Amino acid sequence: MLRATLKSLLARKVRLLLSGLAVVLGVMFVSGAFVLTDTLGRSFDAVFADAYEGIDVNVAGKPKVALSEMQGEQVPTTVSAATVQRIAGVPGVAEATGVVTTDGAQLIGSNGKVVTSFGPPQLGANWRGESDLVKLREGREPRADDEIVVNAALAQAAKVKVGDRVGVLTPLVPKQTFTLVGVFGYSGDRDSIGGVNEIAFTTPVAQRLLLGERDAFTNVTVRAAAGVGDAELRDDVARTLGDGFEVKTGEQLSADASASLKEGLSFFNKILLGFAAVALLVGTFLILNTFSIIVAQRTRELALMRAIGASGRQIIGSVVLEAVAIGLIASVLGLGAGIGIGALLAYVFGNLAGGLTLAGIGVPASAVIGSFAVGLLITVVAALLPALRAARIPPIAAMQDVANPDRPLTRITVTGGVITGIGAVLLFLGLSDNAGDNALAVILGGVLFAFIGVALLTPLISRPVVSLLGAIFAWSVPGKLGRLNSGRNPRRTAITAAALMVGIALVTGVTVILDSAKGSIGALAQDTIKAELVISGATTGPRPASFDPAVLTKVAALPGVQMADGEYGDMGMVDGKVTWLAASSDVTALQRIFGAKTTAGDISRLGPGQMLFSSDAARSRNISVGSTVTVQASRGEPRTYTVSGIYESSELTSPVQLPPQAVKDFAIPKPNQGFIQLAPGTRVADVQPQVEALLADSPEVSVADRDAFIEQQTGSLDSLLTMIQILLALAIVIAVLGIVNTLALSVLERTRELGLLRAIGLRRAQTMRMITVEAVVISVFGALLGIVVGVGLGAAVVRALKDDGITDLILPWGQMGLFLLLAAIIGVVAAVLPAVRAARINVLGAIAHD
Repeated sequence: MLRATLKSLLARKVRLLLSGLAVVLGVMFVSGAFVLTDTLGRSFDAVFADAYEGIDVNVAGKPKVALSEMQGEQVPTTVSAATVQRIAGVPGVAEATGVVTTDGAQLIGSNGKVVTSFGPPQLGANWRGESDLVKLREGREPRADDEIVVNAALAQAAKVKVGDRVGVLTPLVPKQTFTLVGVFGYSGDRDSIGGVNEIAFTTPVAQRLLLGERDAFTNVTVRAAAGVGDAELRDDVARTLGDGFEVKTGEQLSADASASLKEGLSFFNKILLGFAAVALLVGTFLILNTFSIIVAQRTRELALMRAIGASGRQIIGSVVLEAVAIGLIASVLGLGAGIGIGALLAYVFGNLAGGLTLAGIGVPASAVIGSFAVGLLITVVAALLPALRAARIPPIAAMQDVANPDRPLTRITVTGGVITGIGAVLLFLGLSDNAGDNALAVILGGVLFAFIGVALLTPLISRPVVSLLGAIFAWSVPGKLGRLNSGRNPRRTAITAAALMVGIALVTGVTVILDSAKGSIGALAQDTIKAELVISGATTGPRPASFDPAVLTKVAALPGVQMADGEYGDMGMVDGKVTWLAASSDVTALQRIFGAKTTAGDISRLGPGQMLFSSDAARSRNISVGSTVTVQASRGEPRTYTVSGIYESSELTSPVQLPPQAVKDFAIPKPNQGFIQLAPGTRVADVQPQVEALLADSPEVSVADRDAFIEQQTGSLDSLLTMIQILLALAIVIAVLGIVNTLALSVLERTRELGLLRAIGLRRAQTMRMITVEAVVISVFGALLGIVVGVGLGAAVVRALKDDGITDLILPWGQMGLFLLLAAIIGVVAAVLPAVRAARINVLGAIAHD
C-alpha cells in the first residue's frame, strides 16, 4: 500500500502542485510573521543595547500620570539640579550627568517643510559632549543660545549643512531659528540609532524649549566608580533619593525599552497570523475539494485494492499518507517562502524606520514548528472526510462502471444550520458586550463558525442559484452545457465557491464597517461643527501637531472672523482615573461651534477653579453640579476644581472640559486644533489665505474648510481599508487556485464525456467556452454568496457599534458591483488552462478512456 500510494502521488505531479500551493501560501504568512518579528525584535535589542551602553545607572522622575502603551506617551517628572548634586555625592558614583531629552523636536528642512518620522522618535536633547558613542563629524559643539547640532541622518533628510540658519519646532515653544554649527554621528559609522532624528541644544536652551523649566533635567545618567557593581550602585542611589524616582541599571533600561517595543510587534504579529488563518481556511476548502475529486476519480482503483485484500483502514491510511506527503512538501516550501517574505518585510520596515540596522535574518523555532504544525494539520484534516469516504467503497465497484450518485443533502444541511446558529450566538455575545474580556476571541469564533456553517449550507442553494446565473449564458450550446456542468455536483460547486466566498465576505464586511464609520463620522461632523475653517495637522508620531496660540489672537482680528477657538488636549487623571482632558481658549465654543446642550448648571462660562463634565462621564462617576474633583495633568501639581456645568455627551466633545488656565500643565501647552467661525456673508476664500499666512511659522499644520477637514479626519479609514484589501487578496488568490484545481480535475474526470462531445461535433472553441462558462458561473456564485454574507456580518457589527457613534449603515454598492465583475474575470482567468487542456483532448483516445 505504501508503494502504491507513493506511485499514485508521483504520477499526478500537477495535482500535487495545485493541492499544496494553497498550504504553501498560508504557511508562508505564518512563518513570515515569526521571522519578521524575530528579526525586528533582535534588531531593536541591539539598538537599545547601543543606546544605553555607556549608562551604568539611570535616574528619572516618576510620571505624574501613568499611561499604558495604548493610552499615549508618558511625561516623566523633571529632576532638579540639586538632585543631580545629591546623586553625585552618593558613595560609588564617579560621575552624574543631567540629561534633557524629549520627543517632539522637529527640524524644518531646506524645502520649508517639517522633517517627519513614521515611527522613530524625533528627539530634542542637551549637548553633553562627545563620547565613545557620539562623535562630531563636521563643525563644532553648540555654545551660544542660537546654535544647534543634529545627527547626520537628520541633516541628510533635511538637506541642511553646517552654517545654515534653520527653524526648529518644539512642544512647548513656537518656532525658533538657530544656526547649525555641527553634525554628529555614532560609533560604527552610523548616521542614526534606530532611525531616530536628534537635535542637540545648549543645556539652558534645551531646558527652556523642551521642559519649560530652569535647572531641570528629564533624567540623570550615572557612571559607577571602579570596582562598584551596577546593581549595587542602583540600590544605593535609590535608597538615598527615596520614593518619587525610578532608578534602573542601563541593562534594565535596555530590556524595558525592548520589551515595550516587542509588545507592539506582537500585536502586529497577531494581525499577520490572523490573515494567515484566513488564507489557511480558504486553503482547507481547496484541499477538501481536491481530495474529494481524487477519491471520486480513483473509485475503481481503490475498489480493486479492496477486492485484492486491502482493508478500509489501509485505504484511509493511503489517502492520509498522500495528504501528509503534500503537507510536508508544502510546509517546507511555505517555510522557505516565509523566510524570504519575512526578510523582505524587515528590510522595508528598516527603511521606513529611517535606516534601522537589521540584525541577521534568523529562523526562530516558533516559525519552524508553526509552519509544519499548521501545514500538516490543515492538509490532513481537509483530507480526512474524503479518506473515510474512500474506505466505504465496496469491492464490487471494481467490477463495473461506477456512477457517483449525489447523496441526500439532509445531513449536511442540518449540520450547517446548527453551526451557523452557533456562529450567530457567538457573534451576538461578542458584539453585545456580553463576553467580558474575551469579546475579540468570541467574535472571531463566531465569524469562523458562520463561514463554516454557510459553506455547509451552500450545496442546498447552489443548484437553483447556479442554474439562474447560468441562464445568462444559455443562448448557445456551449453555454447550456457549461450551465449544466456547474450545477451537476452541488457539493463540489459549493466547496469551490465557498473558498471565494470567504475572501469576498471579509472584504465586503470590512468595507461595510469602515464606510459606515466614515459616513457616520462625516455626517456627525457636518451636523455638529459650526466652523467654516479648521486649523489642524497630520500626526506622524506620539505627539499631535500643534501651533502658536498667538495665531488665534491674530486670526480673531481678521475682517469677517466672528470667533477663533483653540482646542487643547492631554491625558490626565480625574479622581485617580485616567481620562482625556480638554480645554478651549474660548469656552463658549462648546455651544457655538460644537452645539453642546446644557443638561445642568451653566456651560457658557468657566472660571479658573471650575470645570465641566459631559453627561455620560458625570453619570458614570456619580458627579453633579457643585461636586469637587481632583485633576492631575501631565505636569504640575494636582488641582481641585468645582463642577459648574454638565453638557450633553457627543462623539465630538471631550468627557471633561477644563478652564484655559489649566493648559500650562498639559504635556503640550499649545492648541492642536483651531476652529474659525466666520460672520454671515463672509467668503471662506477671502479669509483662508490670510490664515495660511499667519501659520507660516507652523509648517506642520494647515487650514482647510470644514469639508476638507472632515475628509482628512476620515481619510485614515480609507488607508486602513486598502491595507486590509491587499492582505485579503491572498485569500482570493487561493480561491482562484481552487477554481483552477476543480476544473482541471473535473476535466480529467470527464475525459470520456468530453471525447464523446467532440465526436458528435463540439468544436475546440466551443469546448473552451463551455469550460469558461462553468468557471464564471461558479466564481460569480461564490462572489454573490460572499457579498451577502459580508453585508450581513458588516451590518451586525455596525448595529453593535451604534452606541459608539456609528449610526449609519452604508452599503458600498459600487464596490460590490466591482466584486461581481472581478469574480467574472477571475472565472475567465481560472478557466484558461483547464479549457486549453479540454480542447486538446484526443477524441479517439478520450472515447476509449476508462
